Amino acid sequence: MSFFLCVDCGGSKTSAVIANRSGDVLGRALAGPSNFAYMSVSSFTDAVRMAVSNALKTCVSPPSIEPVSLPPSSPLFASAWFGISGVDSPAAAHNASVALSALLGIPVGPRLIVANDTHLLAAPLRLHPDISHAVTAIGGTGSCVVSFTQTSTGMLAELARIGGWGWILGDEGGGFHVGRETIRQIMFDAARESLGMTPPPPSSLKANVLARFGIEGVQNAAEVLPVVHLPEPSLTADTIPAVPSYLLVAREKRLSQLSPLVFDAAFKEEDEFALKVLRKCAGELADQIAMLCLGPEEDPNLKPKGVVAKDAVLCFGGSLVGIQSYRALVSDELKKRGHVFRYVEFVDDAAAVGAAGLASSGIGVTE
Repeated sequence: MSFFLCVDCGGSKTSAVIANRSGDVLGRALAGPSNFAYMSVSSFTDAVRMAVSNALKTCVSPPSIEPVSLPPSSPLFASAWFGISGVDSPAAAHNASVALSALLGIPVGPRLIVANDTHLLAAPLRLHPDISHAVTAIGGTGSCVVSFTQTSTGMLAELARIGGWGWILGDEGGGFHVGRETIRQIMFDAARESLGMTPPPPSSLKANVLARFGIEGVQNAAEVLPVVHLPEPSLTADTIPAVPSYLLVAREKRLSQLSPLVFDAAFKEEDEFALKVLRKCAGELADQIAMLCLGPEEDPNLKPKGVVAKDAVLCFGGSLVGIQSYRALVSDELKKRGHVFRYVEFVDDAAAVGAAGLASSGIGVTE
């Protein structure tokens, strides 16, 4: 069989798509998170196994009711392409490749492509013959920005990258950043009021965020600080009922899970406080995109790998930038910085695009 497998491994889910030689999707499935930087190799492999095994159910003949066992007893895949969140170094790519090779029965080498998940987003570059550069920007649970050029053979070559540093050090414009910035702006407003400054207009977002943590009234906003910093408690069956639900999740998720509240308040209720938060986050993501671009006043000799936006495509991917209004904020911030891309694309099914692209390349096909 000559199946072409593409798996998009992210911080929220694992998406596997299997295509035939013509690029037609034969099977697809989802599994839990598979950020390589945040879990053990075995946990990462388990998530991939679940997604691929379930995707294979509709690919084998006859179709299987149960997930197809891996590794396969005979070769199934001509080639596979993995875009993995958290694979940000050659060492990480090698470690992931070794684990995936054992799982899929594909030797480490050209038939098994392992890279960061931003590589999948650059696929639209092949759709625009008038340009040869792309900048991919992930804005989901986390964030990462990578620039690419297309070589004379049609392959994508990475030029530069920024971000992908995780929630402690970065993730600008992603879900954690949105939640963190919301709390920060609540505390900034509290500080301004302590100075006797004119209080800002009421915000439904502030009230909803504080209420989520059991806090009543913006005058008590400082009570949110210990809630944000408290580690997850050691729990037993007897203690769980007495622990607030927000303490049952990891500290970073207490913040990243605020992002739906922020987006609803901003784009459905037109809450000015929420819009301010998102403009701030969009601006910081735009700063990272701009870092990889060559500005109108910049010397190309000082940034030889900088991409000229007007001659490139900007490819967005991820749950937050999947919201058109948020993408528009990022584009507005880029325009302020002198960067207007010739094309702007949102890739909402990176695994399917990747599987079709892999099939069209014919990697691993033997005549």
